[in-house]
Amino acid sequence: MKRILIFLAIISSLPIAGFAQSETAPFRKISNTAFKRGEELTFRVHYGAVNAGVAIMSIDNSNKLINGRPTMHLIGTGTTKGAFDWVFKVRDRYESYVDEDALMPWLFIRRVDEGGFKIIQNQSFDHTNGKVNSDGKSMEVPKYVQDMLSSFYYARTMDFTKAKKGDTYAVQTFMDNEIWDLKLKFLGKEIVNSDMGKISCMKFCPVVQKGRVFRHDEDLTIWISDDVNHLPIRCQGDILVGSIKLDLIHVGGLAGVMNIVK
Repeated sequence: MKRILIFLAIISSLPIAGFAQSETAPFRKISNTAFKRGEELTFRVHYGAVNAGVAIMSIDNSNKLINGRPTMHLIGTGTTKGAFDWVFKVRDRYESYVDEDALMPWLFIRRVDEGGFKIIQNQSFDHTNGKVNSDGKSMEVPKYVQDMLSSFYYARTMDFTKAKKGDTYAVQTFMDNEIWDLKLKFLGKEIVNSDMGKISCMKFCPVVQKGRVFRHDEDLTIWISDDVNHLPIRCQGDILVGSIKLDLIHVGGLAGVMNIVK
C-alpha cells in the first residue's frame, strides 16, 4: 500500500463514472471476523524522531447500496501536526466502498495533498466484466482486484493460523492504473510493547514498490495482532528521505477481543 495506506486524501464532491452491472452476478462470499462497521484505528506517525502526525482508519456505520449490494465505507486519513505541519503539510484522505460479502471495491476515491503536491483519483470497478473506470479511462483488471485501501482490509481476513516463516501471501491490487501484487512475507511471531499493552503479534515484511517510496523492496515491517482482529499494531520502514514509524494508539468498535499479554 502506497505510503502504508496511511497518508491519505481529502474528499471532494466530484462525480465518479460508473458501470451498469447485474445485481444477480454470482460473486464470492468471504468469511470476515476481523472487522465490522464502526471500527476506528488511530495511529501516531513518527518521521525519524519527530512526532509528525496522526493517521486514522475507520469504517463508517452507513450501509450504501451499490449495484443492489450492501457495502462497507472504508476511510483513511492522514494529517501532519505541530512543527512538522509547517515543514511539510499533509491533508490526505482515501475512501473505498467495499462489497460487504465479496470484500471487493466498487468505488475508490483518492485525494492527496502533501506539501502542495496533489492527486485526485476517482475509480469505479466492474467485477462482472473485469474492468475499472479510472478517471474516465476504462481498463481491464482481474476479478476481485483490490484498491489501495481495500487491499489492507482484505488482507486482514486471511487465515494465518498455519503460517510458517518465509510463507508469502499475495493480494492483487490496482494502484496508479497498474496491477500490482501486494506480497506479505511471514517472518514469525513477536510480542510488541504498545500503548495498549504487550500485544502478541505476527511479523510481516510487505514487498513494496522500490524506488517510489522505499529504498528497497523489503524496507517495511508490519506487526499484526495475533488475534481475530488482525490489527496493525506497528509499522516501520526506511523511505527515500528518512524513516517512518506508525504505532496504533487507540482502537474502537473492534470485531473481537485483542490478544493482550498479561
